[in-house]
Amino acid sequence: MENLYKIDISVATEYLEYQSMPNMNKYAFSYKVTIKNLGKIPVKLISRHWIITDANENIEEVKGLGVIGEQPRLKTNEFFTYTSGTIISTPIGTMHGAYQMIADNGYQFDAEIPLFSLKVPKILN
Repeated sequence: MENLYKIDISVATEYLEYQSMPNMNKYAFSYKVTIKNLGKIPVKLISRHWIITDANENIEEVKGLGVIGEQPRLKTNEFFTYTSGTIISTPIGTMHGAYQMIADNGYQFDAEIPLFSLKVPKILN
């Protein structure tokens, strides 16, 4: 089953200095996600579940249909890239979660989003 349903997820983050207000504990970040279907069956992204944690261990969970208003369907070796953002109350935090997927044959599974860091560059501190 592993080769039938294999999703690769990579994330690149960026600190958004001009949308942040450190004096009000608001640190804005964008994240660019690339989702690639390495499996043998086309799949559709149905929903998302994010867990966002700041340095004070405050946790925010975000759930919803699709990503950026879309539910992309990916054939084998196709990829989908999108950019979104979040605001946390500390200069350092993490995000991880899962995308809920459904294959063309009806099989449903979670594609795990690996843990990644949100971090204000030292040069700005």
